[in-house]
Amino acid sequence: MFSQERVASMDTLVKESALLDFPRGSRVLDLCCGPGLFVVPLAERGYTVTGVDLSEAMLDRARAACAAAGTDVRLVRGDMRDHSEPGAYDVILNVFTSFGYFEDREDNLRVLRTARRNLAPGGRLLVDVMSKEVLAGWIGRPKVVDLPDGSFVIQRDTVLDSWRRLRTDWTLVRGDTARTASIHCTLYSGAELCDLFTAAGFARVECFGDWDGGPYDQHSSRLIVTGSD
Repeated sequence: MFSQERVASMDTLVKESALLDFPRGSRVLDLCCGPGLFVVPLAERGYTVTGVDLSEAMLDRARAACAAAGTDVRLVRGDMRDHSEPGAYDVILNVFTSFGYFEDREDNLRVLRTARRNLAPGGRLLVDVMSKEVLAGWIGRPKVVDLPDGSFVIQRDTVLDSWRRLRTDWTLVRGDTARTASIHCTLYSGAELCDLFTAAGFARVECFGDWDGGPYDQHSSRLIVTGSD
C-alpha cells in the first residue's frame, strides 16, 4: 500500500498542489499521518510540521522516512479526537479518507471541533475523503495492486447501512498464503461533510474536487473540504 511509486507521487502532489501552498514556515499538523507520506514533502516545502497518529507502528515508519530524508518533523502518538494544542497550527490536514473512522458520528464531529480549537486565528482545516458521489461511480469493482516482490493486494469496497458506512477489505496474496484486513468508516456526501464542518463552528466552508483546487462535480476523484473562521 505504501510503495515507492506512491511515495514519489505524494511528494509531487505536495510540492505542486495549489491547496497545499502555504506561507513558508507555516505550522502544519498532519492528523493521522500514517507512515509519513505527507510529512516529509511538507517539511521539504518549508513548513514546520507535526504528525499525529494512534499507531506506533505507523509512527515508526514515519520516523524512518524522516530520518532517510533528513527532515525535521515532530511526531506524536495521539488520538485524533483528543489531541489538544489550542492555537498551535496554521494548517491542519487529514488525508486519504482518514476521517469518519468512528461509528458514533458525534466522535467524528468531535474530531472537527478539536481541530478547530488547535488552529491559530486565520488557520484552515483540510479534510480529504472518498465521498458518496465519487464512490457511486466505481463501487463494486475490486482494485488489484501488484507489489515488487510478485505478491499483490486486492481491495474491495462494500457500502453498508443504506450508504451510511463503508467497509474496505484488503487481501494480501503472497505465494501460497493470503491475509485479510478490514476497516469501516462513515460515508459523507459533499453537502453532509460541509454541514458537519459548519456544526463544528467553521464560518467559511468550501468544497474542492482535486488538490489543484478544482470544483467538486461529477468529474471529481476526491472530496476535499476546507474550513476556516
